Amino acid sequence: MRLHLGCRIGFDLKAPTPMILTLTTHRSRSADLVVPDRLVTEPKVPVSAYRDAFGNRCHRLVAPAGRFRVSTDGIIRDDGLSDPVGTDAPQLPVEALPDEAIPFLLPSRYCETDLLSDFAWETFGDHPGGGWALVQEVCDFVHEHVEFGYEHSRATRTASETLSEAAGVCRDYTHLAITLCRCLNIPARYCTGYISDIGQPPPYAPMDFCAWMEVYLGDRWWVFDPRNNDLRYGRVLVARGRDAADVPLMHSFGQHELAEFEVWIDDADAGAGKAAE
Repeated sequence: MRLHLGCRIGFDLKAPTPMILTLTTHRSRSADLVVPDRLVTEPKVPVSAYRDAFGNRCHRLVAPAGRFRVSTDGIIRDDGLSDPVGTDAPQLPVEALPDEAIPFLLPSRYCETDLLSDFAWETFGDHPGGGWALVQEVCDFVHEHVEFGYEHSRATRTASETLSEAAGVCRDYTHLAITLCRCLNIPARYCTGYISDIGQPPPYAPMDFCAWMEVYLGDRWWVFDPRNNDLRYGRVLVARGRDAADVPLMHSFGQHELAEFEVWIDDADAGAGKAAE
């Protein structure tokens, strides 16, 4: 199938403000793009692109004072399959993990393994065999423990705070699940991007960028989604890192107010897409 995806974000700025934006699809999906979701600014300003340390596409610019908008709008081919499942995927001992996986065992800004290690081992440490079933048990716990609500959103909430407050949004579910997995010696990394409503029953909530995690089991990375805790279709990666601090959608080096925010991902062939203005 083909997915029509994009976003439109508006800011009110008191002064010219440097920004870094991570809003376009991940380079691993480049070959699937039918219409590239290039970054467009209003008014037009010079934009430069680079890859960060995790291989994500980032854009630098200086936004002028006043109302400033950025948008993306593209079409991507998707195999139409749900997230892959590998129930027999084993957990590797730490000494057998590839070097690339090791940083995703360590604590990071929002994932304090040092604070949650005892809880993780007391709660999940006696799980026989580990591997896929253990990660799913972690996701089941997080999904049931945390109450979702945008009214609970707080940009500074950490995994330990999510555990104690039992409330948050998708990034908080993801940070908590990542932290528990790392405590149990399972590499886990943070992902952000689009998740469509394809295959889900209505009514549909307003679309937003979403967070999920990838864990290293066997010889590859696997998708797990503690917020939704089910199989999804039309998941499109934008960026990945150790946690949300590595992959903010927007980082401004100055004061700003969010004035507009809209995200879409739909079946392009069903005519449900929404074009950027």
